[in-house]
Amino acid sequence: MKNEKRIYSRFMVFLAAIMALTISCERDFDYGDDAEFATYGNNPEIFIDGFSGGLEYLPFGGSRLDAFSVDSEVKYKGDASMRFDIPNFGDPQGAFAGAIFPDYGGRDLSGYDALTFWAKASKAATINEIGFGQDFRENRYLVNRRNLRVSTAWTKYIIPIPDPSKLLAESGMFWYSEGPEGGDGYSFWIDELQWEKLGTVAQPRPAIFNGEDIQLTTLFGIQSSVTGLTQTFNLPSGGDQTVNAAPSYFTFSSSDTDVATVDDLGTITPVGEGTTEITAQLGGVLATGSLQLTVQGAFTFAPTPPARDPADVVSVFSDAYTSAAIDYYNGFFIPDGQTTQGAEPIVIANDEIMEYTDLNFVALKTLNTVNASAMTTYHIDLFVQDDQIDPGDFIRVLLLDAGPDALLGTGDDTEASIDITSPTLVAGEWISLDIPLSSVAGLNTSNLSLFFLVSDSTVSSRPCARISPASSNCCATMASIESALACSMTE
Repeated sequence: MKNEKRIYSRFMVFLAAIMALTISCERDFDYGDDAEFATYGNNPEIFIDGFSGGLEYLPFGGSRLDAFSVDSEVKYKGDASMRFDIPNFGDPQGAFAGAIFPDYGGRDLSGYDALTFWAKASKAATINEIGFGQDFRENRYLVNRRNLRVSTAWTKYIIPIPDPSKLLAESGMFWYSEGPEGGDGYSFWIDELQWEKLGTVAQPRPAIFNGEDIQLTTLFGIQSSVTGLTQTFNLPSGGDQTVNAAPSYFTFSSSDTDVATVDDLGTITPVGEGTTEITAQLGGVLATGSLQLTVQGAFTFAPTPPARDPADVVSVFSDAYTSAAIDYYNGFFIPDGQTTQGAEPIVIANDEIMEYTDLNFVALKTLNTVNASAMTTYHIDLFVQDDQIDPGDFIRVLLLDAGPDALLGTGDDTEASIDITSPTLVAGEWISLDIPLSSVAGLNTSNLSLFFLVSDSTVSSRPCARISPASSNCCATMASIESALACSMTE
């Protein structure tokens, strides 16, 4: 299993649909007719035997800092190549390898249609993420090619630009993020990294929502995002290549702006009751996929729980109590089938909540383990927004304790879960549950670390579940959920 975690140290990204948990109880300018605008160089080289002028190396937080080096022994052509050493699982110097290579002077890349490079590895492997447009700023034109297969032989790879006309002053030249393969580290090399005008990158086929036509019911106060943004091209080899593309490559539309608007970052804001259709274009080509959004009314918050003595509460995520420090709100388990997006809290009416989209399962991890050994109860407020709960639908609460050594994955971990089903689980209204910790048999609670929310529900294509402890509220858009985490413990 590859467990990849990225921490972006200079920016936050907010994606869509919501969850929260606790333990415990353009401004316009007149430039004038004679204004002169800055122009940017169009140097195609990134690494050809060495860095091109202006290029920097900035590792992600949590990455092994010395994972990158220049190798004069192994290279495809010329005098040197870029070498990346992926650490073993548990390496104290870094859990993974990842970095960006920006040129903050900016480059005009509108004359190219692809980022190309040659690569090989010390063993057959799959690089989690690799691409361009990451600059620790807005990442406005981020492109991500996921699960890039590399072999022990030098091979040329092509990452097409979704719309070159957008890249008039791009600073994100290259980035990557990779973890151990089967727990073991390895090395890979990249050479002749550059921008090219191939002229054979053809047949653009953009998509939103992964090309699906979906339906979603929402409420005022709940913003969501257009997700599943991709661009597919036919490459010189004759095969197709799909990349994940940032929202700014697309032009979004709402068929009824009195119901909902959508901005250039793909953020959908409900403004009135009714139904609208969200669509998009990229480079003048209509994207496949759409969202039929029905706005029903105002966001309903969870009931306010009884006040408790803070000494009797262990809080993970709550507005009512001092909460534990969070390592991450979404573990990004790749490539284990996780589709959930969303990584940082948002605020609705002064309530801090977590917002997730495409939820099948998600893990929230505390920075340090949480001692709940003196607690007796796990509290959860749950709201499933759907017409009905069908037989077999359930929400599962799953907790994982890191064991006496407080380290995950060392053999002494314990976990336990409990399923919430009908008739306790109902649709369209809040339910408040106090789960005795004695009912989650086999779980140690002195070093709780991971809290999972998953579900296996057939309750429509995109039901919405809100989980709220204390005075926090949350809503998680679920598509086929299968187990779950959340909420609060009280003494």
